[in-house]
Amino acid sequence: MSNHLAVATVTAVLQRTLQASVQRHIEAVRISTVAPHRIGQGTPETGINLFLYQVTRNNALKNSDALPQRSRNKRTPWRQTALELHYLLSFYGNEVELEPQRLLGSVVRTFNDRTTLSSQLVQDTLRDSSFAFLANSDLANQVQELQITAEDLTLEDLGKIWSVFFQTPYSLSIAYKVMAVVIDGEDSAERALPVRERPIQGVSAFPIRPLIEQVLALEGPLQPILPSSCLQIQGQHLQGQHTYIRLGNCDVASLDPSPTQVMLSLTTVPPEALRAGVQSLQIVHRQVHPNDGPIAPQAGMSSNPMPFTLCPVLKSVQVRDLDVGDEDHCSATVEMEVNPRIGATQGVLLSLYEWSTQQPATYLIEVPPRPQDSDRLTVAIAAVKPGDYLVRLIVDGAESPLDSDEDPNSPTFQWYNRPRIHLDNAPES
Repeated sequence: MSNHLAVATVTAVLQRTLQASVQRHIEAVRISTVAPHRIGQGTPETGINLFLYQVTRNNALKNSDALPQRSRNKRTPWRQTALELHYLLSFYGNEVELEPQRLLGSVVRTFNDRTTLSSQLVQDTLRDSSFAFLANSDLANQVQELQITAEDLTLEDLGKIWSVFFQTPYSLSIAYKVMAVVIDGEDSAERALPVRERPIQGVSAFPIRPLIEQVLALEGPLQPILPSSCLQIQGQHLQGQHTYIRLGNCDVASLDPSPTQVMLSLTTVPPEALRAGVQSLQIVHRQVHPNDGPIAPQAGMSSNPMPFTLCPVLKSVQVRDLDVGDEDHCSATVEMEVNPRIGATQGVLLSLYEWSTQQPATYLIEVPPRPQDSDRLTVAIAAVKPGDYLVRLIVDGAESPLDSDEDPNSPTFQWYNRPRIHLDNAPES
């Protein structure tokens, strides 16, 4: 890194480099480093003025002034600041012979060929007797490369620089930036004591976040996910030191975790954490303190949220207050017990499908809102054709399943047959 002479050394290197390059194109050119408002006092009639008008911190190395750094595999026990040096180059000469413009072209060409300030160039400058006052500079030992880049200044920026800073008539100018000059402090940086104990187990420098790719029922990808289902969670890096599945605000221990698969039985999830419809889950890797047991789950890594659809299950369906007014219409109250609980704000529809092979009638009835979460629903139906109906409940787009007749000797073998209600005074067929 560099000492307090670094900034002045950069200016000297630029001055010497331009002097050697430009004088090959235009004779009797001098490179000065005075403030533009002093033009006429120290600026030659034909030449270039190199002025450092702004110094800023380097964003990429901004933290180097807060923490000790490592340089060439050795501990650097000083605080450091990385700077960017902004230079304004002004050109002077015979306007009739376009000397300022010729000088500008020569500078651009020079910096096109020399985009960095090498250590050798810095050493050559320090050996020049003209810069004896920089003899103690150690800029040549800086590890970071010094880069030279052109800066685009708007007309407004140039106007402010010349009228506000310099308060002198404008001259043809171009701006360049040199970065990054790293200056060391003289006092040693504070160093903490070494770590005596590492109580958190399973911590790595670059932890890998678990990734969930899909969630499906253990029975197969085409089977609905029910409150009694066992979930098969597939992905990458799923197994941690202690693997949990997060559903809502509830964390549940996983079953037989592996790097690519984790199992979760929904029967082990607290009922209040389950809601019919689209839910999402995450894999959470907890860390453990050997003395205090599990710590807060947010201290570990969590996966991406993965949605899945939880279908409701009708545990029972009852018909009350049946009124068959005529052969074409009837009304009744349908009471249902459902698992899991239905949220107070969830949208619920009752689907009735006539159990018949002769142009079955279908109805879709909206279930009224509930004052609170409940596992029991009541809905009044009217103007419904008498008959037997298959019943489904649709909660936020998730449908309750229908059971089929699995008796091979039955005339309705493999027909959907439950849950079913009878809306007629005639005996059920």
